[in-house]
Formats: sequence, structure tokens, C-alpha cells
Amino acid sequence: MKKFFVLSLGLVAAMATACVTGTAQAEEAATADHVKSGPQGGDHLGPFTVTKIAGAEDDGVAEGKKLCYRCKNGSRPQVVIFTRSTGPEVAALVAKLDAAMVEHEGEKLACFVNVMGENPEAAAESAKKFAMTSKAKHIPFVVPNEFENGPDDYGINPKAEVTVTFATDGTVTASHGFASASEVCLDTCMADLAAIVK
Repeated sequence: MKKFFVLSLGLVAAMATACVTGTAQAEEAATADHVKSGPQGGDHLGPFTVTKIAGAEDDGVAEGKKLCYRCKNGSRPQVVIFTRSTGPEVAALVAKLDAAMVEHEGEKLACFVNVMGENPEAAAESAKKFAMTSKAKHIPFVVPNEFENGPDDYGINPKAEVTVTFATDGTVTASHGFASASEVCLDTCMADLAAIVK
């Protein structure tokens, strides 16, 4: 009986160790592809100039026009995406946001997608194709003047393939940087969206 008790204690300890180790590994894996990127909570969402490439045909901005969309959106709740990828995970986020703009029309929710690249021509081509494949109707696709890494004072991490920033009243409420587009978390993003339109 004593041997059985000692054996049981050993087994429980081993399982607890494995559980803790497994949890730590899971947490490490969960954060491995998340990087600090973009303005952080409490920061002012500063102005920056972009060129509209496609999308949002009814927003009164012609394709090819240079403007500050952040300024156009004013104090409205807004989601600003900076992406080097036009893959399915980013497209899924854009689709969710496009639908949310209709759902939260009363709150005047605004979104725009900044496509970055090695040169403005390549970024513009990617933005145009992404606008077509995403089928988003209400979201403009733009190329920022600082096309390689977004506006200098936004702190977009070069290692972040996708950065998603949420703001309202001109103040950032949350920012998420994803080293890989495959790690874009829709649940997290939609929770932060809910916080700015409530």
C-alpha cells in the first residue's frame, strides 16, 4: 500500500510537471509569431499620406488620389491594417471587417488596408489584386507614402507581416503584430473591434 501511494505521488508529480511544461511550450508557441508592432494602446493615431489604389467605390475618393485616410476618418472608430501579405488569413480578416462596417454603420466604423512592398509599383499591383480577390465593397486599399514599412512614427515592425491597429477618438486602443499572416487571430481582432464600436 505504501509503495502504491509513493508510486501514485510520483505519477501525479510527473503529470503535473508535464502539464506545466506543456502549458509553457504552448504559450511560447502562441506568442512566437506575435511581435510588437504599430502604435500601442493610449498612443495618438497620427496622420500619414497614402495613395488610394482600389476598393470603397462609394467613399468619394478617386483611385490614384493621395490623401490622409486616417484624417478623413477623424475621430470615428477605425481599424488600420498594414500588410505585406495578401494571403487567405488576411483576406478573411478583411471580409469580417467589411461586413462589420455595414453592421456598425450607425457607429460610422471605418477601415482601410495599407499594402506594403519593396517598391510602390509592386505594392500598388498587390493592392489592386487584393481588392479584387477579397471582394470587399466598403474598404479602401491603399499604398502608404512610406511603402516599405509604413509611416515612420507608427513603429511598424519590419518582422511583422501583418499589423492591425484599432482606434477611436483618435486614440489607439490596441495593436497586434503578426510575424506570419498565418497567425492572424480573427477572434482577438473581432474582440478588439467590438470594444471600439460599443
